[in-house]
Amino acid sequence: MPGTLLDLARVFAPLSLVTIGGGQAIVSDIQRQVVDVHHWLTEAQFMNDFAIARMAPGPSSLLVTLIGWQVAGFWGAVVATASIFGPTAFLIYGVAHLWMRYRGARWQEALERGLRSVAAGMILAAVYVLLGTLEGGWMARGITAVATVALMVTRVSPLLLLGCGAAGFVVLRGLGVG
Repeated sequence: MPGTLLDLARVFAPLSLVTIGGGQAIVSDIQRQVVDVHHWLTEAQFMNDFAIARMAPGPSSLLVTLIGWQVAGFWGAVVATASIFGPTAFLIYGVAHLWMRYRGARWQEALERGLRSVAAGMILAAVYVLLGTLEGGWMARGITAVATVALMVTRVSPLLLLGCGAAGFVVLRGLGVG
């Protein structure tokens, strides 16, 4: 168990430092480490944990808490959570001091612009990985695409979209489609 706890820390601490754009930005790397490299979870287990983490209140990075719990119980959850939040918290404390000190500097504005692109790319990589492991075939991907477009162009409630997507999936399956 101590080796497993150390492995959890080795996986999540470095990922903590590249969460540019939020926890969503590292989902593809988490999936690769947890499923493909360490074989701690299957793809289905990972997707279930991801879904639970997204529906629970709080940061999406709590996904690693669920993974830690499944891998090594209570202490696995503690180590995984501390590893994903600790390094970033210390880094941000130092960066915030520098950021305020040099507010408006050209290098700072250039860095902010550049990091937006990096964050967008990392989030798109996470979407790609998640769509690849999505169960439900073309129907689930189609419902996901429609929901994404609806979220981008309207102010519809995500909860309403969840309900409509689930109902649409059930109706289509009931009609023998997909």
